Amino acid sequence: MYNFVVNKMAGNGKGKKVWKAVEPLLQRQQIGYHVEFSVNSAHAADLVRQLVAKDCNRTVLVIVGGDGTLQSVIPELIGYNVPLGIIPAGTGNDFARALGIPLHPKKALDYLFEGGIKKIDVAKTGDKYCLTVVGIGIDGKVAQTVNDSGYKKWFNFFRLGHLSYVLSLLQVLLRYRPVTATLKVDETEMTFSNVWLIAAANFPNYGGGMVICPGASYSDGVLDICIVHGISRFELVRVFPLVFKGKHISHSGVSILRGKEVKVVSSSPMIAHGDGEIIGQTPIEIDIRKEAVPVIFNG
Repeated sequence: MYNFVVNKMAGNGKGKKVWKAVEPLLQRQQIGYHVEFSVNSAHAADLVRQLVAKDCNRTVLVIVGGDGTLQSVIPELIGYNVPLGIIPAGTGNDFARALGIPLHPKKALDYLFEGGIKKIDVAKTGDKYCLTVVGIGIDGKVAQTVNDSGYKKWFNFFRLGHLSYVLSLLQVLLRYRPVTATLKVDETEMTFSNVWLIAAANFPNYGGGMVICPGASYSDGVLDICIVHGISRFELVRVFPLVFKGKHISHSGVSILRGKEVKVVSSSPMIAHGDGEIIGQTPIEIDIRKEAVPVIFNG
């Protein structure tokens, strides 16, 4: 049985529109399904908890929503063998992009029916689980600005959600001040000065397509960690466009580390986000949980 949980408010109302396109396709193909509607990510988590408790052995869970919705439901799936599918309906849809899931509803549904099952890693910090990237520093402030903005819904309306991250970065950049940060990656500790951002990545991309850690893999049991440090505001602006193709990593102000665990302590608090949702601030510890969630994967 396919159990759909539709976050009607994902992508500033896009979730509801996507479901209106998906449901007739299910009916036309005579696919058995059950659907529940949520009003926000927290409500989606409650619905998933109930579905899993009711019948975790014959359930395929399909989320109609974005990365924030997925992040909220992941804790409810840990320890259960419930395959997770996604029909993208968010702003960035980075989870879908990384798995090659089409952003068009019909094509995403075809992908769902044709795919097999593969277990993927997830990142954990405190009581939060994250699928794609934990971003710390200017990253976190940008995510906070995007989520609080009025323009996010307009960019989503015109299917230009990634531009909301670019505009927010330009806003935040004028006031943001880099800090000194100490990272302990597994057993190795190192300190960086003038740190703009730290990204602990389970997936290569975030922010609607920015390839922050090109070598990151959701199945290798480690985090790729990108630190941008020791460069001026002007140089950060100059380097920023390179992140859309992952070319920034060759710059002298970018360091890439890898490890199963990372702890970040900074000279002043740095805001942290996971999958685009604010999850706290430094000091923060992040670790990887290997093969934690089965997902429907066609590749």
